[in-house]
Amino acid sequence: MENQFFVGWGTLSLINAGLAQGKNRSGLNWFFISLFLGPIATLLLVLSEKMPEEENINIDD
Repeated sequence: MENQFFVGWGTLSLINAGLAQGKNRSGLNWFFISLFLGPIATLLLVLSEKMPEEENINIDD
């Protein structure tokens, strides 16, 4: 039973990382945040707004 808890927590962290990337946030950072906060991190991600996409500036003139 204890192993299932860790598997579920790790799966939630991976889901949160994908959710964060969908909102233009760092997936790696949110993965680690989710390892500590779990469902609270999910709530924070769901309630946060999508960040604007960064524009790539070409210096090739």
